[in-house]
Amino acid sequence: MNIIGLRKEEKMFETRVPVVPEHIKLLSTKHGIQFVVEPSNQRAFGPDEFEKVGAQIKPLKGTEIPVILGVKEMPNDFYEKGKVYIFFSHTIKGQKYNMPMLKQIMNVGATLIDYERIVNEKGFRLIFFGNWAGLAGMSETFRILGLRLEVEGIKPNPFFGMKHTAQYKDLDELKKGIQTLGKRIKEQGLPDSLTPFIVGFAGYGNVSRGAQEIFDMLPHETIEPKGLANVTAKRNLLYKCVFKEEHMVEPLDSSAEFELMDYYEHGATKYKGKFESYIPHLTVLMNCIYWTKKSPRLVTKDFIRKHWSDPNRRLRIVGDISCDVNGAMEFTLQCTDAGEPAFTYLVDEDRAVLGVEGNGPVVMAVDNLPTELPRESSTSFSETLLDFIPALAKADFTVPFGQLKLPRELKDATIVYNGELTKNYDYLKQYL
Repeated sequence: MNIIGLRKEEKMFETRVPVVPEHIKLLSTKHGIQFVVEPSNQRAFGPDEFEKVGAQIKPLKGTEIPVILGVKEMPNDFYEKGKVYIFFSHTIKGQKYNMPMLKQIMNVGATLIDYERIVNEKGFRLIFFGNWAGLAGMSETFRILGLRLEVEGIKPNPFFGMKHTAQYKDLDELKKGIQTLGKRIKEQGLPDSLTPFIVGFAGYGNVSRGAQEIFDMLPHETIEPKGLANVTAKRNLLYKCVFKEEHMVEPLDSSAEFELMDYYEHGATKYKGKFESYIPHLTVLMNCIYWTKKSPRLVTKDFIRKHWSDPNRRLRIVGDISCDVNGAMEFTLQCTDAGEPAFTYLVDEDRAVLGVEGNGPVVMAVDNLPTELPRESSTSFSETLLDFIPALAKADFTVPFGQLKLPRELKDATIVYNGELTKNYDYLKQYL
């Protein structure tokens, strides 16, 4: 039918769109694709911007529109037989909270394609918001750190008084705010109790690169993990340390050497975590890794409970951008949102309390950070999606899956096809 629908987002603070108006105009002109945009009062782009480029504004349910794009999960009563839904489904790890949604998609006979599984031949994601999550996450982590230090009575601290990331009108303004922070660090210095100030980045992919882009605007030096114990305390700069897989895990067999592909294949059956040995040196930890249950955790509850009794501990805050509940950071007990972006993990009670007060580390765990820079992150995302939309608009989704004409990347990302799990995702039956 050569027509695409854009679903409205209903999660609080979610203002992103999968396709921005300027790209709708391009796709309409070049490929003759029509767009129908569901009415919404919380998008970063107004209805007039969509109408100006020829999109219709009307509800999607009950229409003949075959392909519907969104960002986050859609409500269970929205799915219809024979239709194709494309969004971040958060189902590929068998996430318990989204299994009812997956079952509903199957029950009605719909198709689900997940952006997260659109990858190249090497397994690298092609459609993502990750770098924007890193940009916003680093800024927000520093802002929350300032609040925590204030509560601890560490005054003055250069991080206190930073604007909420969502309050910046765009990325340029955010970067000016970070430049101002850098100037305060240079001129005022850090309190002696915070030096050496070391920020650790777990991971080196899109999320980590986004976070480092913000961090690198501050006065800093880069150190290797093996040099953490020998860092000199300096009041007018920060230190950056990036951790790769070989720094996070080691073979269970002490006579064996670390091999990246072997670790990816065997995970915790052949490797154990060693990342916790670095924690005593870190002031801030940014968790930017993709974690699955087959991998050892980065930091366990038991470790953080014992570590918190050390009077010389340095860790103040974890920016858990990956935000896997009970995942790499076992004490990430919940996700947060822009309204209440952080919680404190109370080590003595094994529970989370919103805010920055309490006996335990503060965790920034906002699960939709790119929406704090909604227009730019949407535009960037839309650009990565551009080349795939014509194929989606022209495909015949009524034929058997083997005959479906879609690019390899999209077929491999198809979790459910007309109500049935595809071969690549048959493993999800165990979670249903």
